[in-house]
Amino acid sequence: MISYRIAGFGWVSSYGFGRGLCCGFEGFGPGQLPQLQRQDLFDKPDRRFGRMDPFSRLGLAGITLALQDAAMDQWHEKRPIAILAETYSGCLETDCDYFTTVIPEQGALASPQLFAYTLSNTFLGEAALRFGLTGCCEVVNSCRCDGLAVMDNALDLLDSGEAEAVVVGFCDLDDCGVLQAPGSLFLVVDKKDHAAGLALTRETTGALRLAGQPLDCAMDLVAQLTR
Repeated sequence: MISYRIAGFGWVSSYGFGRGLCCGFEGFGPGQLPQLQRQDLFDKPDRRFGRMDPFSRLGLAGITLALQDAAMDQWHEKRPIAILAETYSGCLETDCDYFTTVIPEQGALASPQLFAYTLSNTFLGEAALRFGLTGCCEVVNSCRCDGLAVMDNALDLLDSGEAEAVVVGFCDLDDCGVLQAPGSLFLVVDKKDHAAGLALTRETTGALRLAGQPLDCAMDLVAQLTR
């Protein structure tokens, strides 16, 4: 059995947004996501955040809140921290919006602003730049029905020493992803003493446990964090 620590987590859901156990995480459900403003996440003016597409803004918000909860949002030197995100639909909505600008006038009016966000991993680069993260950045579209492939990938990075911490989570604008509702959830995981966080373990069989309770799917993770 190998032990890990969840140093912090952050979320955006139809119920609101927040970070850590003290903010009253209620899980995910149907409804509209909150219209996040720059002031909700960052103290200083930030034009880029206002220009981001909804998917990228949702993902960056979850990552930012998780790093804030782990007290890892401030930095002076770059850090070998990775970011992994599971998504089902990704930036499909933005892709469709972009192609509505491409079709007229044979592409002469194609939007360069939308084009910048037609990759599902764009927000990972945004987060890496903002927080000085030099680890690998990957978006995963998993075929595993339990939704935990991205968690296993994150723990593999920690076990191999490729990253000292991993920001790992889920992000979707619709209810087709593993969260079964629109929203994002990100966790900061490392291998430090879990006395200051939540204990996560992986058995030799690959089974995951959070605070001693089994995690058979991503929704089990959500349920444990809402307790």
